[in-house]
Amino acid sequence: MVLPARGTLYVCATPIGNLEDITLRVLRILKEVDYIAAEDTRHTLKLLNHYGISKPLISYHEHNQRERGQKIIELLMQGHNVALVSDSGMPGISDPGVPLISLARQNGIPVTVLPGPTACISALVLSGMNTSRFVFEGFLPREKKEREARLEELKSEQRTVVLYEAPHRLVATLEDMLDKLGNRRIAVVRELTKVHEEVIILDLEQMLRHFKEHPPKGEIVLILEGCAQQDIQNHTWDISIEDHIRQYMAQGFDKKEAVKQVAKARGLPKSEVYKHSINI
Repeated sequence: MVLPARGTLYVCATPIGNLEDITLRVLRILKEVDYIAAEDTRHTLKLLNHYGISKPLISYHEHNQRERGQKIIELLMQGHNVALVSDSGMPGISDPGVPLISLARQNGIPVTVLPGPTACISALVLSGMNTSRFVFEGFLPREKKEREARLEELKSEQRTVVLYEAPHRLVATLEDMLDKLGNRRIAVVRELTKVHEEVIILDLEQMLRHFKEHPPKGEIVLILEGCAQQDIQNHTWDISIEDHIRQYMAQGFDKKEAVKQVAKARGLPKSEVYKHSINI
């Protein structure tokens, strides 16, 4: 029995706002594949209609990814080609694309990426903030306690921090940032590539006042200035080095990695922090 050749999973970046921001290669693949797996089929249908493309759509999102993911894998195993798209930008960045890509690789299915727009990179460049070293944090946790804990971890991050946030949570997030990180510069990039695109760069205190007076709308990317080395050195820690190591280990880090993280957070040599870990 001759098994059918496996299809290819095409990971396709789509516009983050302006529908003209799509590559010729993505348009060609969307026309050629047998199926399109979309985060929101209604949203993707607007894009397809704009370019006169008609293809069977499969709904694939965080609430049905296990069931639909298996269906998509079966189609690929039968030799069908499938394009994976998110509502906007690159699939796999703050959306459920990664599990499908991983599942395809586990089943020996060819996977390729079609580069294109990504909100986090576009906003970082547009902000004019330091791009030499940066870290992408996606969405902060929705629960206040968990969000504050994540911000505590970012307090000593010297790289520029890129985050996504929903407009109705922006003020609460800015309040927590100011409380946990101190007053530093932040850029709020809103409605990228759209008619009302906006970039505001202020310190956290000023930004908080602005959005309390002018409630935000649209999709938002935050670009946060990294912590200065002198601020790390001048910081007074509420916990001992030993408890700080235990804190990281409780989060799942092994001792070696916990030592590394504490040294980075406190601006100390790893050898000095290691001495405090010997009896843990």
